[in-house]
Amino acid sequence: MSKTQEFFKYIKEGYTTKGEFITLGAGMLGEETVTNAHVNIPLKTLNRHGLIAGATGTGKTKTLQVLAENMSEKGIPVLLMDVKGDLSGLAQPSPGHAKIDERHEKIGIPFTPTKFPIEILSISEQDGVRLRATVSEFGPVLLSRILDLTETQSGIVAIIFKYCDDNQLPLLDLKDFKKILQYVTNEGKEEIQEEYGRISTASTGAILRKIIEIEQQGGDLFFGEKSFDVDDLTRIDENGRGVISVLRLTDIQDRPKLFSTFMLQLLAEVYETFPEQGDSGRPELVIFIDEAHLVFDEASKALLSQIESIVKLIRSKGIGLYFVTQNPKDVPEDVLAQLGMKIQHALRAFTAKDRKAIKLAAENYPDSEYYDTKEVLTQLGIGEALVSVLNEKGIPTPLARTMLRAPMSRMDVLTEKEIKQVLDNSRLIPKYNDAIDRESAYEMLNEKIEKINEKKNKEARKEEEENTRRSSSTRSRSTRMSPIVKVLTSATFIRAAFGILKKVLK
Repeated sequence: MSKTQEFFKYIKEGYTTKGEFITLGAGMLGEETVTNAHVNIPLKTLNRHGLIAGATGTGKTKTLQVLAENMSEKGIPVLLMDVKGDLSGLAQPSPGHAKIDERHEKIGIPFTPTKFPIEILSISEQDGVRLRATVSEFGPVLLSRILDLTETQSGIVAIIFKYCDDNQLPLLDLKDFKKILQYVTNEGKEEIQEEYGRISTASTGAILRKIIEIEQQGGDLFFGEKSFDVDDLTRIDENGRGVISVLRLTDIQDRPKLFSTFMLQLLAEVYETFPEQGDSGRPELVIFIDEAHLVFDEASKALLSQIESIVKLIRSKGIGLYFVTQNPKDVPEDVLAQLGMKIQHALRAFTAKDRKAIKLAAENYPDSEYYDTKEVLTQLGIGEALVSVLNEKGIPTPLARTMLRAPMSRMDVLTEKEIKQVLDNSRLIPKYNDAIDRESAYEMLNEKIEKINEKKNKEARKEEEENTRRSSSTRSRSTRMSPIVKVLTSATFIRAAFGILKKVLK
């Protein structure tokens, strides 16, 4: 048996599944693609999370696109972050190319240009289905972690939420939260202190500054109503294909705080909402987080702990998380350890730091008699990757250098006209894009403050009138003469006194 035949058998045995699967591409022996040595991913293990890594320009986004397409075809809904703006092309079929046909001939699968059902979402000013969440939905713990508050400041946030619950003050948007912060330090200070204890003005000032920081990054657009229902991410179209929700993030790359705030809230909401299902035949939803370092770089220690907990637990809800980044070291080790599928595109060894990173990346993959992993990582071409996934028993498959299939949809952005067509056909825009500003804590507290000030003014006027009356009464008493004084100062008395004095002097 030749080495190529041995390799074919090695891949075939390692990637054969009993249930449904997605074909990612074909294994490569050296520079040669071994036709029909298909690298398959079982649908059953897609909720075990994954990583797509590699240097800029090596094909990470196209791999993400291929996975999203094939999941959609299998009836699995997908949510993906479009940071660079080139994933909207999923809505149009690929125009095809001779090189694509050649690639698929080597792999041993047909190429069929296909368009997919997509929904364009937005958390900024860009057009799309508006994603929002209320401050109340975050809760005191998650909000404190997002704001990176101290233990004392977190305690104050918990008191504020308790006060609002006790007094039926809805916390919907950031202006509500800012208003209650101002209230507990000014007009409501005595009321809060009497019922919940003393609140430090310095601490509320620090919390307010953190709120303003998120507000400046566009958080005022994200916080509010109508809240997005995460069940709308799990829609299936009339042809049985999963809807691909594309979240446009091209205008918030420089606002990582908003991005990480949204991601954590979304994951927390999905975890709280979706029922437990354990290991089923397929996931309920797969979420791709492109440019994952934007989530982790700006995250505090407490926030990282929260993300790690969610990654560990959310799998049982039938949710798969896939992180897309340049280097595996961008992802915290505790999160990396939870990722069952790893697709590693080429890494560049320009510096000593790069070579060290390549060595560390190679250690994330199983050993192979066919590859020197460290060496192959620098030799991979565009659209090639080292792949290891979990088989149906949860065991890592053999490491395979893989020629990846091409996306069936367009590998480019949609035109403005095409985007408008997608938005016009959206079923969710009428549901979410009318902003609601109902009476909430802001309006209620303004009314309360107005009543407090009115009462204070009334008391001040009453006190002023009382003071005026007292002052007037005092002056009246001081100017009223007693009878003795009146006699002593009369003209008759004075003339008589002078008459007596005159006689005495004579």
